[in-house]
Amino acid sequence: MFLEHLSLTDFRSYAQVDLDLSPGVTVLVGSNGLGKTNLVEAIGYLSSLSSHRVSSDSPLLRLGTDRALIRAQLVRGSQKLVVEVEINAARANRARINRANPIRARDVLGLCRSVLFAPEDLALVKGDPANRRRFLDELLVVLTPQHAATRQDYDKVLKQRNALLKSARAAHFSRSGVTVSQLATLEVWDAHLAAAAANLLAARLELLTMLRPHMAEAYARLTDGSKVLRAAYRSSLETSPDPGDTYDAGPPDAAVLFRAPSGSGEEELSLCSVAELTARYVAALAAARTRELERGMSLVGPHRDELELLLGDAPARGYASHGESWSVALSLRLASFHVLGEDSHIPGNQPILILDDVFAELDAQRRRKLAAMVGSAEQVLVTAAVAADIPEELAGAQVRVIPGGVLPLGEGGSGGE
Repeated sequence: MFLEHLSLTDFRSYAQVDLDLSPGVTVLVGSNGLGKTNLVEAIGYLSSLSSHRVSSDSPLLRLGTDRALIRAQLVRGSQKLVVEVEINAARANRARINRANPIRARDVLGLCRSVLFAPEDLALVKGDPANRRRFLDELLVVLTPQHAATRQDYDKVLKQRNALLKSARAAHFSRSGVTVSQLATLEVWDAHLAAAAANLLAARLELLTMLRPHMAEAYARLTDGSKVLRAAYRSSLETSPDPGDTYDAGPPDAAVLFRAPSGSGEEELSLCSVAELTARYVAALAAARTRELERGMSLVGPHRDELELLLGDAPARGYASHGESWSVALSLRLASFHVLGEDSHIPGNQPILILDDVFAELDAQRRRKLAAMVGSAEQVLVTAAVAADIPEELAGAQVRVIPGGVLPLGEGGSGGE
């Protein structure tokens, strides 16, 4: 797959911009602050319907406007299609395929596949567990668009259950105590949460199995190979039901380190069916009932899980150097690229690879290694403030980003500053 034309209207800093692209490598060159990242952010948004920079859509609208439009002409094998997404401030986002009638935005998921690496990805290594959970879930949606509903179902049930627990907590500490009706309602939401959680956990574990070999290979090729990159999934189903256990007092999204009972680790969980995982969640929720009523929040579920990244035997978070952290984050994105490429059953549907401001942070040796790894992709889009940062192995078309627009420079054009 490659992107042939990108058009943005009232997106970020652009009132209107049109960008023609071709297969192979294209380097977007321009000083910081002119909008290079805005262009690639729009492509990433078409893939996942989310931004890698902000958690809500409102910053994507140009100041003073109430809608933004992303239009992309894609070439997939012998097929061409136009995908449009309209981002709205006051109503639901809409989409179109080949200029047909408007449809739900999520119905275009899977049509534009891209993998974007950006400086913000350091949070995958150094940040909270939420960043790594989001990485898995967003890749799930790009890989299998139906999992957008899996995520939404879980988030909706979790929100409802937390609201009930918060209400029950107030009653728990009052004179009246938790009512029979509240407990009965909580059991109903336990069943809903267990079913939704099981589907999400099973999908994450399957995805991680696909990612692992590519992560390890990418890290070995980017570095001297002295350390091995591994990943371990820590599920809240591993929680010991011992009432004497202590848990952190942070917000619901905080990391919780659980003591794993014998035989309930990731390997065993990955062998369970969705029905078996559902039964385990029901049991875990029952065991956590008292603690949840005391805390007023759900303590069991995929929202409490952790994807732990390890270099050798040490956690990358807190132990990896800055250079190692960059290499780990890059390896996660390169692994995503290979998983998406292997999954494709449509000729010419390899994802678009986007490297946003990557090479300035890498030494010369890692630049060359990364260039060798990505140069064969069908389409690679690279942003850089200085063209000299781009290795010769990635010489290709260059586009100068100027205030409010773009200026093609042609093949190997002079873009140095």
